[in-house]
Amino acid sequence: MTIRQLIQKNSGSFRLPKKKFIIAKALKGRPQLRGICIKIYTVKPKKPNSANRKVAKLKLSTGKKIIAYVHGSGHNLQPHSVVMVRGGRRRDLPGIHYQLIRGKYDFSAPELFFRNKRRSKFGAKLFSVK
Repeated sequence: MTIRQLIQKNSGSFRLPKKKFIIAKALKGRPQLRGICIKIYTVKPKKPNSANRKVAKLKLSTGKKIIAYVHGSGHNLQPHSVVMVRGGRRRDLPGIHYQLIRGKYDFSAPELFFRNKRRSKFGAKLFSVK
C-alpha cells in the first residue's frame, strides 16, 4: 500500500493487522467446550476416499449446534450423551471442523486394540511391560 492510499483511508498512515482466519468459530477462542449429542449418524467422505465416517450433531453449552467427528474404532454414543468438543477438522469431510475428545464425560468407549502412538487423543493408558 502506498503512502497516498494510507492517507486516503483515514488510518493515520499505519497499516492495520491482518485478521486471523478461525476454523473452529463455535468455540469462540476456547480450547474445548461441552456439548450434548442430538443425533449420531454416518457420512461419506470426498472423492478419492470411500468409507462411512461416524459424526455427531451436537448442541454446545453456548447454545450453538455443530457437527463433530467421532474418531477411533467403536463408540458408545447415543442421543443425550454429554461429550467434550475440540477444534480440528477432517480433511475428507466437508463442513466438519470439530472432533470429540475420548475419555471425557459419556464418550469413554475403550478401543479394542493397543495403541502405542497418539494415545492422548484417544484416552488410552500407557502400557508398561514388566
